[in-house]
Amino acid sequence: MIPSRRVYQLLLLGTAIGLGVATIGSDVINPQFLSVSILLTLGFDAGVLLLAVLDARRVSANRAIVERHHVDRLSIGRENPVQLTVKTGYQPATLQIRDFYPQAFSAKTGSISTDTLTLSLPAHSREDLTYSVLPSKRGTYTWGDIQVRQLGTWGLAWHDWKLPKSETVAVYPDLIGLRSLSIRLTLQTSGNIRRARRQGSGTEFSELREYASGDDPRLIDWKATARRSRVLVRVLEPEQEQTLLVLLDRGRLMTAQVKGLERFDWGLNAALALALAGLNRGDRVGIGVFDRQMHLWMPPERGQTQLPKLIERLTPIHPVLLEPDYMDAVTTVATRQTRRALVVLITEVIDATASMELLAAMGRLAPRHLPFCVTLRDPQVDRQANTFTTAIPDTYARAVALDLLSQRQLALAKLKQKGVLVLDAPADQVSDQLVDRYLQLKARSQL
Repeated sequence: MIPSRRVYQLLLLGTAIGLGVATIGSDVINPQFLSVSILLTLGFDAGVLLLAVLDARRVSANRAIVERHHVDRLSIGRENPVQLTVKTGYQPATLQIRDFYPQAFSAKTGSISTDTLTLSLPAHSREDLTYSVLPSKRGTYTWGDIQVRQLGTWGLAWHDWKLPKSETVAVYPDLIGLRSLSIRLTLQTSGNIRRARRQGSGTEFSELREYASGDDPRLIDWKATARRSRVLVRVLEPEQEQTLLVLLDRGRLMTAQVKGLERFDWGLNAALALALAGLNRGDRVGIGVFDRQMHLWMPPERGQTQLPKLIERLTPIHPVLLEPDYMDAVTTVATRQTRRALVVLITEVIDATASMELLAAMGRLAPRHLPFCVTLRDPQVDRQANTFTTAIPDTYARAVALDLLSQRQLALAKLKQKGVLVLDAPADQVSDQLVDRYLQLKARSQL
C-alpha cells in the first residue's frame, strides 16, 4: 500500500484540528486540553490510515488487467511503438503504469518524454496505450516487468503490484525504413517497367509489339515487319541478374557518432537499403565487411531470401578502432568476383593525403568493375560551415569546418578523376540518396 496525497492532506487536517482543540480559549496551547488534543489527533490519524489500508485491500480484489503486446524486433535510431492494453473490472480505475524498458533506450508518449503512463478508465472498459522507445545501439536487451499502481475508490491509497513480463528483445538495423522502402519500390516497379517498355529503354530484348506514335524508329525490327506486313518494334528492358557488391568499412572513422548513431550504423542501414533495391530489381547482391581484413563475405545471390540472410549476418557486427585496409578488400573482390559488378564502397574520407590508399584501391577496380564510393558526411560540420558568425571563437570553428569540407571535396574530386562514381551525402540521408542513385544507374544501363 502507498498512501495517496489525500491521506497526507487528511493527516495535516487532523493535526490542525488537534492544535485547534489545544488552543481553545487562548492564543497558546492550553495544558488543560493538551492530552485531549493529542488523543483526538492520534485517533483521527489512525482512522485515516485504517481507511487507507481498507481502500488498498479493496483494490487488490478488483485489479485492472494490464498486458504488453509482444515486442517485435526493434529498429535502431527509430521510434519503435510499444502497445499496452488495459482492462478494468466492475469499478472505475485510476492507474499509473511503468513499463521497465531497457535503460539504454529513451522513451516518449506522443512528443513528451516520460517513464510513467497515467490514465483513468470507467468500469468494464478497455484502452490501448502506445508509447515509443528509441534505441541507439544494436544488440540484445532485457525488457523488464510492468509496475502498476491503482488508486482506491476512496482515493486514499494506491495498490502497487508488479507484473512478471520480462522478455529478451533484439535491436536490428533500420527495419522500419526497409519496410517503407520495400513499399515504395513495389509501387514504382510496375509503372517504371511500363514506362521503360513504352520508351524502349534497356538492353535486354523482351518482346515485339506494333509500332506506336512516339516510338524510336531505330527499334523497328525490319525482318519481323517484312514477315508480318506490319511495322513491329523491339521492346527492351533493363538487364536483369546484374551483380551488386557492397563493401562496408567498419574501421576507425566509422566509430564516430553522427546524430546519435555511430557512422557505421548509418552505413549499415544504407547497405541494407541498397541490397533491398538491388534484389527488388532482380540483381544478385553480395556484401563484404572489412577492417584490416575481410571480416565478413557474403557472395552475391538473388531472390528475396537473400535479404533476411544479410540482416542476420550483419546485425551482430560493430565498428572497431582499426585502420581499414582498402587494398585487401578490393583484392578480395577482384579474386572472388570475376564477372563485372557494381562495387559500392561505403566509408569515410578526411582529405586526399589520408585517403591515398582508398584512391589507389578504387582505381584498381575501374578496369573490370564499376566502382562507386559512398561517403557519410556529418551534418553538424555542414551547419557549422554554413552558419554566419560574429564571435571570434565561432569564426575559428567555422573556418575549421570550411577547411574540412574543402579537403574532403579535393579527395572526392581525385576519385572522380579515376572514373569512380561518388556520392557524398549527410549520414542521416545517405540511404535514400544511395537508393535513388542506384535506380538511376539501372535506368541508364550504366553497368
